[in-house]
Amino acid sequence: MNATSTLASGSRTGLLGAGIFAALIGVGIVTLTGHVQASALHDAAHDVRHATGFPCH
Repeated sequence: MNATSTLASGSRTGLLGAGIFAALIGVGIVTLTGHVQASALHDAAHDVRHATGFPCH
């Protein structure tokens, strides 16, 4: 096995790991927001808008 194929294999493994991690985070976010009460989610989003300086009303 030469150095180039080892590097490419490691790069693919890292990319696969990053993709799996991103998918798990995405599923977690969707699952959590799907089970939270609508008013709590709205209030959290509203507070974040104010904290980051975006006016909303």
